[in-house]
Amino acid sequence: MDLKLKIWRQKNQNTKGKFVTYPVSNISKDSSFLEMMDVLNESLIAKDEEPIAFDHDCREGICGCCSLYINGRPHGPDEKITVCQLHMRKFKDGETVVIEPWRARPFPVIKDLIVDRTAFDKIITEGGYISVNTGNAADASVIPISKEDADLSFDAAACIGCGACVAACKNASAMLFVSAKISQFALLPQGRIEAKQRVDSMISKMDELGFGSCTNTGACEAECPKGITLTNIARLNREFIKAKVG
Repeated sequence: MDLKLKIWRQKNQNTKGKFVTYPVSNISKDSSFLEMMDVLNESLIAKDEEPIAFDHDCREGICGCCSLYINGRPHGPDEKITVCQLHMRKFKDGETVVIEPWRARPFPVIKDLIVDRTAFDKIITEGGYISVNTGNAADASVIPISKEDADLSFDAAACIGCGACVAACKNASAMLFVSAKISQFALLPQGRIEAKQRVDSMISKMDELGFGSCTNTGACEAECPKGITLTNIARLNREFIKAKVG
C-alpha cells in the first residue's frame, strides 16, 4: 500500500503546530497502524529528520496510551479497538490519512501526537480508596454479590482511561470515564462506605480540570474501545444526587 499521511507536528504545548504531509510506500495491509508509524519514523531517521512523537506501550489494547485521532475518529475507522489494534487493511491504497492528537484543553499537547492525560490520574486520585479490614483474606462468600452486579462492575472496570470518550465529545466531557470509575465501586458493597465522598470529589475535580458537560449524544459510547455504556453515566447521576440529598 502507498499512502499520504497528514500528521500534526508540534514542538510543545507553547508552540504553534501544523500539519505536515509524509508519503509512505510498500506498507503491508496486515501490519498494524503503529507498525506503519514505525516504518515512517525509520525513514525519517535515515534522512536525519526528527521522528514523529507518538505514545504507545503494551500494543495489546490494554494501556490506552496510543491515543490518536485518525480521519476524524478517535482510534480510527474500526469498532471497539485502540490504535495499536487498528490494521492497515482498513485503509485504501493511495488514501490520504489525517493523524492528530486528542483535542481537549485538559489534554495539552506534549509533543506532536502525544498529549498529557494526567488529568485522568488526578480524577482517580480524588476517588480515594475503599475501606477494607486488615488481616486474613475473607472467604469469597462472606459478602453476597449478585452475578448481575458483579458483571456490571467488571464491565465498568474495563475502562482503560484512554481518553477516546473525551476526544469524541464536542464538549470534551469526561463523564463516561468518571462514571465507569464510580460504577465499578458503586455496584459493590465494598464501595458503599466512601460512596458519597467519592462521587462528590471526583466530579468536582473533573469540573476543576476543565472538562465539559455531557452532551447526551452518545459519541463517547460509540467510540469507547472497551464498550463502556451510557448506563454508567445514569448511575453516576444517581450516585451524585444521593450524595447531595442523602
